[in-house]
Formats: sequence, structure tokens, C-alpha cells
Amino acid sequence: MKSEDIIDILDKYYPEATCELNYTQDYELLIATVLSAQCTDKRVNMVTKELFKKYDLKGLKEADIHDIENIIRPCGSYTKKASYIKTIATKLIQDYNGIVPNNRSYLESLPGVGRKTCNVVLSNIYDVPAIAVDTHVARVSIRLGLAKEVDDVSIIEQKLMKKFPQNKWSRLHHQLVLFGRYNCTARSPKCSSCLFKEKCKYFKKNYS
Repeated sequence: MKSEDIIDILDKYYPEATCELNYTQDYELLIATVLSAQCTDKRVNMVTKELFKKYDLKGLKEADIHDIENIIRPCGSYTKKASYIKTIATKLIQDYNGIVPNNRSYLESLPGVGRKTCNVVLSNIYDVPAIAVDTHVARVSIRLGLAKEVDDVSIIEQKLMKKFPQNKWSRLHHQLVLFGRYNCTARSPKCSSCLFKEKCKYFKKNYS
């Protein structure tokens, strides 16, 4: 399928696609994205509403780690994630006066921050062209034949960047996430009404 056709269809589904994580400060997006690992954005938003109401960045640096753990417990892996949060807060204050920098190597050196998280943060805060490959993006890419089942997230990211124009990457990321989250779901995808079904490998394999 041509990249233009895919973009046209995704534009019909999600013309105003944006990040569904709630944040008002740059560090809030960074921490929310770290919390979103193996957790839904909806649950993260519930947790961060309480977390960021109680603590700013300096507060997170100085907070009792057990209190952070109790707040973020619903996100899973709360012991590790609480440790990540305190370290991230400490390092941002020490190294950049509390600002999340436009510095990929630095961000990826922070605990709990991998390439996907870094892509989300740089794309949303600094408009850096990026495609963050999460489970939704990976699933949709494979089903549409843009990637193979054996491809890992880094390979899928490279294939998507090669397939689509750079100025479409960030918007495309959000559209693929939303399409995977609400349409092309892991279980019971809405194939019968899908605008991709005529050229979708998954549809042809399972419904033809």
C-alpha cells in the first residue's frame, strides 16, 4: 500500500491525533511516558493526576520513595518506576535546572527511558520528527504489511521512517497509536468496517 493512501485513511480516522497522556510540564510528560510502560494511558492519567498534584519536580526528588510507590502502584512495576522517577527528578534538577533537554543521548541515559520514550518526549515537546513504536504501532504495522512478525521495534521504526516522509512521522505515530488502541485492537479488531480491509494482510488472511 502506498504511503499516501495510508496517510489519507488515517487522516479520516484521526485528523486531530495527539498524545493521550495528560501533562502541563515537560517533565510530567517524561515521567508519564516512563509510567506508561506495560500500562494504559488511561490508568497513567489517573495516577499522574494525583502524583503531580502532590509533587512538583523538586518534590519528587525529595519525596519518600514509598509514598511515590503507593501513588503509582496501579501502573505496575511500581518499585522500579518509583526509583526511576526519583532519579530522573534528581538528574534533571542537577544537570538542566529541571528542564527536559532536547538531547537524545542524555535522555536515553536516564533510568526507564528507552528510545520509544525519548521519541515521544522529543516529538511532543520539541517537534522533533520521530516515530515511537509501542505495541499498538507494531501491531498495526505488521497487520498492514509495513513490517514483519519477526521484526523488533527498532526495525519497525526504521521501516516506517523509510516508508513515510519525515514531516509526517510525529503525526503518523499518534494516528497509528490511536488506530491500534481503538480500531485495530489486539483482540476483536474492527475489521468488518475498517477502511484498510481491502488491502490489509491481516484481513485477507483471517476473513477472506
